[in-house]
Amino acid sequence: MTRSPMIKFLAASGFCLLICYAVAGNTQSPTTHGDEEAIKKVIAGTTEAFNKHDAKAFARFYTPDAELVTVRGERMKGVVEIEEGLAAIFATRATAATLKTVDVSIRFIKPDVAVAHVTNEMSGVINTEGQKIPSHRELSIRVLVKDKGIWRVTAFHNTIISTP
Repeated sequence: MTRSPMIKFLAASGFCLLICYAVAGNTQSPTTHGDEEAIKKVIAGTTEAFNKHDAKAFARFYTPDAELVTVRGERMKGVVEIEEGLAAIFATRATAATLKTVDVSIRFIKPDVAVAHVTNEMSGVINTEGQKIPSHRELSIRVLVKDKGIWRVTAFHNTIISTP
């Protein structure tokens, strides 16, 4: 039984389209290496501002309507609340706190939306009884958006990584 050239062509074309669709469906939205580097600079900038205990510099990396949830579950909404909340934390439990970034992974949801998982080593924090707690690791999930070419954090949620 022989197939006509048209049937062979249609079968081959259909197969090629199926492969192209499968490959396109498994790729992330197009981004540039520059976008990933820009996001890493935002993360480094927030870490640097935190280590300087500069709440104003920290908040400038956030969108006006951003939300931030601390490791203790404190929720701050908007740049003003984030700046004020972080300033209060720096004035109390984090007067000598420092962060060291251990790991960063970035996933692009769309060309202008990304999720970053950031692992930090935190030290110098004081507990509610005024005692210095041991250094520990924290994992934050940050949603970043790109607006007018600038990446900013729009959502931040932090948690302590438990150790066995």
